[in-house]
Amino acid sequence: MFSTIQRFSLLTLTTLLLSACFDSTPTTEQLCEEHKGLQCNQLNMHDGQCLRQRDALILSRFKTLKSQHDLDKLNTIKLTYNYQQCLGSAAQIEPITAKEVKSKRSEALLHTYDAIEAISLDLQDSKEPKVLYYRWVTGDKNALREFLQLEGTTKLESTELQYALATFYTQRDGNKTILILNHALELLTEDDYEKNLHATVIKSLASINHKENNKEHAYIWALVGKEFELQVASEKQLSLLYKFSAIEKEKLGQFSEAITESIKNQNFKASLLPAEIK
Repeated sequence: MFSTIQRFSLLTLTTLLLSACFDSTPTTEQLCEEHKGLQCNQLNMHDGQCLRQRDALILSRFKTLKSQHDLDKLNTIKLTYNYQQCLGSAAQIEPITAKEVKSKRSEALLHTYDAIEAISLDLQDSKEPKVLYYRWVTGDKNALREFLQLEGTTKLESTELQYALATFYTQRDGNKTILILNHALELLTEDDYEKNLHATVIKSLASINHKENNKEHAYIWALVGKEFELQVASEKQLSLLYKFSAIEKEKLGQFSEAITESIKNQNFKASLLPAEIK
């Protein structure tokens, strides 16, 4: 869920082509040479493995170096995790050309743990909701308390943060979780859609409605999930789980079609769900 078709005039296209000829955007290697604070010496720069993840991390570090914004720091943590995951796999590969390559990969891997710890420490007093959520899921109970205090405020009015809030209530209040997840879809933006955030919410709604014995809504969300090619439940599983008549299935199918279309257009409303099928 989570596309915009960009149309360029001939003049714009010509300008882009000309600018490309004189592009002076620095490479990651140049950035590393000019900015020692990027700590590229710890990133095993001459290894062909994990190149994409490493470049993304360097660019994020550079952006953070300039902005010092908490959300940029949080994104750097995310990209460090991505690089770390790649290094974890690459470190198991037995190099053919040089024995020290494997050791350097292991050293770079160890550096990522230190880097994440350092940024996390730097963010320990941050009040950004996304940072509070990160601190909470990594064990900071004070951050959880601060995050929950934002419930009902505009600071949590996004699909991502409503979903984050729902994760707290999943094992505590099923019906409230459903309300929050429904609202998460109501807040869906084109960017969220492109990031596929809707998929996570839809699967959660199918699951929690089934758990709460809201069979009609669970069935609808399972059908919506199928429309988005999500692994929610097979046709056979749906038939075994939900004993609806042919007429009831047809009506529920109509609701699922309308809801699917609304999600694709980012204009879902919880009122699209039926109160009761008659």
